[in-house]
Amino acid sequence: MSDALLPRVVALEGCTNLRDLGGYRTDDGRSVRFGRVFRSASLARLTPADLPCLAALGLRTVCDLRGVRESEKAPSVLPRSEAPEIVPLSIEPRVGASLRDMLAREEATGEDVRDLLRIAYTAYATDHLPRYRTLFDLLLREERLPLLFHCSAGKDRTGFGAALLLTALGVPRATVIEDYLATNRIWGRENALPENTPAEVRDALLSAHRPLLEMALDLAAERHGGVDGLLRDGLGLDAARLARLRAMLLD
Repeated sequence: MSDALLPRVVALEGCTNLRDLGGYRTDDGRSVRFGRVFRSASLARLTPADLPCLAALGLRTVCDLRGVRESEKAPSVLPRSEAPEIVPLSIEPRVGASLRDMLAREEATGEDVRDLLRIAYTAYATDHLPRYRTLFDLLLREERLPLLFHCSAGKDRTGFGAALLLTALGVPRATVIEDYLATNRIWGRENALPENTPAEVRDALLSAHRPLLEMALDLAAERHGGVDGLLRDGLGLDAARLARLRAMLLD
């Protein structure tokens, strides 16, 4: 498949950011298999018409990266027959309270929002890295595939997870960034914000930002002595496990 046709989106009524991570080329010329790993926004708004489409993916595992209260407030809607198992990998949205205070004061700027998001991305690369390590543990279990992981928008927590996975599979950094930024043209921005939210704040909050992802990836690597150390020590992918992951997910 041409890179121009990637990512492959699964068209749904109630989720505009569900896509297959397959098709991307690696540095050694292989490609990520289709139908094995998916990323998405929340599955809480799926319609009855969406459920057969989701069922057709044959999912066995859904990893929910949302915080506990997020998940409880908006539980996933899944097919009743042969429903995948939901595995909570909760990453609490630590900047939420600060953002609400900022919006309430009506003083927020786009740069203020990006500063808050920078705090969140720093946490993904440090405090929350064990959650992503557990995601890789699940990906290494054949009986868990196909697997889908998601957060609320499928943008930040999910975006960092997808970037880690594609990096581990040997996909070039430029392509990893392209997949991350694809949210800006695919996601319908379903998350509601107050009507008086300034446009620059709305755009900053509901967009994927290349500098944030690059900062988080670089920080995670630096803390482990480079990308190889990140994969081995941070994500538990020693040589044998990394080879197994690639054998499972690459053509």
